[in-house]
Amino acid sequence: MVSVSEDFERRADPYRPELLAHCYRMLGSVHEAEDLVQDTLLRAWRAYDRFDERRASLRTWLHRIATNACLTALEKQTRRPLPSQIGVPGDDPQEPLVPGHEVPWLQPLPDVMLRSDPNDPATVLVSRGSLRLAFVAAMQLLPPRQRAVLILRDVLDWPAAEVAESLGTTPAAVNSALQRARARLAEAAVGEDEISEPTDRRDRALVDRYVAAFENADLAALERLLTDDAILEMPPFRNWYAGKSDYVRFIARCFALRGIGWRMFPVSANGQPAVAAYTPGEDGLHHLHTLQVFTVTDAGIERTTVFQDPEVFALFRLPPTAGADSHWITAR
Repeated sequence: MVSVSEDFERRADPYRPELLAHCYRMLGSVHEAEDLVQDTLLRAWRAYDRFDERRASLRTWLHRIATNACLTALEKQTRRPLPSQIGVPGDDPQEPLVPGHEVPWLQPLPDVMLRSDPNDPATVLVSRGSLRLAFVAAMQLLPPRQRAVLILRDVLDWPAAEVAESLGTTPAAVNSALQRARARLAEAAVGEDEISEPTDRRDRALVDRYVAAFENADLAALERLLTDDAILEMPPFRNWYAGKSDYVRFIARCFALRGIGWRMFPVSANGQPAVAAYTPGEDGLHHLHTLQVFTVTDAGIERTTVFQDPEVFALFRLPPTAGADSHWITAR
């Protein structure tokens, strides 16, 4: 005979990836999202004997618990931005880097965490468009309840009445919050094109060309792959640059300081192409330097978000060094 605990685990476990995605959209932190998923499942397990499937599906019930757990957590937290959201772009790529370690920066999410089986190469189980860095970063601009309404209505496609019941409010209040949230995202220039599903083959092919140019220290080739208004940002540093000229000048500075002969290995984050970048060392090895996530459009690479954070490296399980025989890194 199957116990209540075994029945709950069997039924709830398949929802872990989408609950993680949901909490990540709300919080902007992978670690905090993982903690909230665990909290959600614990709360649900404790209340499982009172779950009434005639009133709501298990999926809806779990998302309702997760949403309210996130709202409680957000009462004590500040938003998680990217550098381009809290200052003006720099005009001198040679200027000193300004640390911002006190800022709780937005974290990237490894795509493989959204698969029920980490070894399954199948497409991730949730809409990756709504996980793109631009969208998750813009979500951080919204008050928590507007954030919740936008996700439940526009990402999960819940009816206004169901959202209202989950949040303890009215459908009219939900619709009003949704209008304000959409207007705020429009001000942040996040439209349908920003959250549409990425085109894997096109995006990865362009990033492969970028990697080849970077590994060959070919600045002219790099510049040709960028959009005119390309953005380069580098949390945990506050510096960021806009425009392909300043972008490439900063990369030239990196080559001058770190040398040429970098190696880059493909990973995926937030449904977008990404690479782990390694710099050459005097010991003959390449040493982990950054994780770089690319936003690709038809016109070229529009944004590169460069993370230099040990917590992020640990999330993607990136080895600290790469030898001459290293060909591929699988995150997590």
